[in-house]
Amino acid sequence: MRIDVRVRNALEVIGEDAHVAEELGADGILNAEIEEDPFPGLALAAARTDRVGLGPAVAVAFARTPMTVAYPAYHLQRFSKGRFILGLGSQIRAHVERRYGMPWGHPAARMKEFVSALRAIWHTWDTGESLDFRGEFYQHTLMAPMMSPTRNPYGPPKVFLAGVGPRMLQVAGEVADGLFPHAFTTERYLREVVVPAVRAGQEAAGRPADAVEIAVSTLIATDDAEFEASRAQIAFYASTLAYRPVLELHGWGALQDELHPLSKQGRWDEMTALVPDEVVRTMSVVGSTAEVAKGLRSRFDGLADRLNFYIPGDVPPPTRYADLIAELHA
Repeated sequence: MRIDVRVRNALEVIGEDAHVAEELGADGILNAEIEEDPFPGLALAAARTDRVGLGPAVAVAFARTPMTVAYPAYHLQRFSKGRFILGLGSQIRAHVERRYGMPWGHPAARMKEFVSALRAIWHTWDTGESLDFRGEFYQHTLMAPMMSPTRNPYGPPKVFLAGVGPRMLQVAGEVADGLFPHAFTTERYLREVVVPAVRAGQEAAGRPADAVEIAVSTLIATDDAEFEASRAQIAFYASTLAYRPVLELHGWGALQDELHPLSKQGRWDEMTALVPDEVVRTMSVVGSTAEVAKGLRSRFDGLADRLNFYIPGDVPPPTRYADLIAELHA
């Protein structure tokens, strides 16, 4: 199980964070699209590292087009000498339509087509063949030689998709190289829903059983403050209707019925208090550093190909996780 470390996305610090994470023994570094575009910082991270994989977990696909994603991903794959991992997520309708001003509809089918379009564009750049991708949501039929990037000799970047619901999980199995299950998950949901859906997608597409890497992200808490931070984060996620399947599997659907109306009213403090300890402990790995390392292995060895962990709030420097990385590699 490879260990990925989240790094701060600010241009002023991401290069140093990536370098330190690599020195600490991380196998990969991840940033995220929250308040900053993820792609510029990854160029700085690639310049300061030699070994680790690197990529966004995740960039918002539907805020862009396949062509506007294909360019930075291709450049970063070439610049990092084949270490780039393109993580893509759909986001939810409100953000896509109201924050990004982009169309929404049929997210699973759109994502499948998005990845197929990316691969068609990269194939054109690699081979010089004409670009002729015609789908339901995207059409890419023009690529002049002067607009084609310098050829990337490392092959196309790996594409990982974020997914929660069964249909998006199946799409990951059909077309992706990896899956970032949402951090709002549990070991049981991974075993009973996520992995079977991905495997079903692989089988439907005629792909081998190991075609898709599972890159798990999970909350951790090593003290009371971090435990409460996890509770607050879980309350936020649990109020989102798209994540209800995780709650339903555990019989916690009524929790969302309480949280969602409060979220619409911005009553965040009241929401946090409604999340029981049982839910926090099921969705987070709790204890001392050694206990957290043991818990991570117990839950995810044999289930996850890659693992990253985090404490809600501002992303800390990688040194915050130095002892945990050492424990996991021991």
